[in-house]
Amino acid sequence: MISMNNLDPEKARPLALSVVVPVLNEALELPQLCEDLHKQIANTVHSVEVIFVDGGSVDGSPELIMTQGFRCVSSECGRARQMNAGAVAATGQAILFLHADSELPINGIDAVLAALDEKLWGRFDVRISGKAKMFAVIAFFINWRSRLSGIATGDQGIFVRRDAFEKVGGFPDQALMEDIAMSAMLRKISAPVCLCLKMTTSGRRWERRGIWSTILLMWRLRLLYWLGVSPQSLARRYE
Repeated sequence: MISMNNLDPEKARPLALSVVVPVLNEALELPQLCEDLHKQIANTVHSVEVIFVDGGSVDGSPELIMTQGFRCVSSECGRARQMNAGAVAATGQAILFLHADSELPINGIDAVLAALDEKLWGRFDVRISGKAKMFAVIAFFINWRSRLSGIATGDQGIFVRRDAFEKVGGFPDQALMEDIAMSAMLRKISAPVCLCLKMTTSGRRWERRGIWSTILLMWRLRLLYWLGVSPQSLARRYE
């Protein structure tokens, strides 16, 4: 057994930041994400680890992740469960939850750690990739609404100090709106840092479903959620 007393104190210190990425059949998105994460790590002096959490992919996602030199752990399927599993595996004093179809802004890691020197949690502004001009309008209202409400969505890259994450019990084990639920709990103990730096997220869900159809669907689901409809029922409507 290795004693912590015999370890180099610099190596024994906790990592500054753990990046947790839930994945499920994301082989098409992963090469770009892994390339971006390698660049982010190379451009910071802080110690960073990346943990992917696979929920049962059948498209070779775990193998692809490991060939890129990143750690991949397994979990029950479900974004909340996967992110909580990643947090358990993480050793960082702070955690950044990142979607597989998202890309951090330049120096995003440094921005997260600087923000967490001041506040317990926060998120980025978001921009949506794609050709539709409407995406800029959608992103504007997402960011504006988030500033007014103090609520963040997963597309905005929620980051949090570990002690605050543990204090609220992590993400609620629910099928949808887990990001909104945890934001609401975190907001009770601290207002979020709303970074103006823009995280890029894919416009694929709007393109697949149709922009206006997706907007109306998300408004309806959010309204029903605040009216008390169960996340499980909402998830079925979302699918």
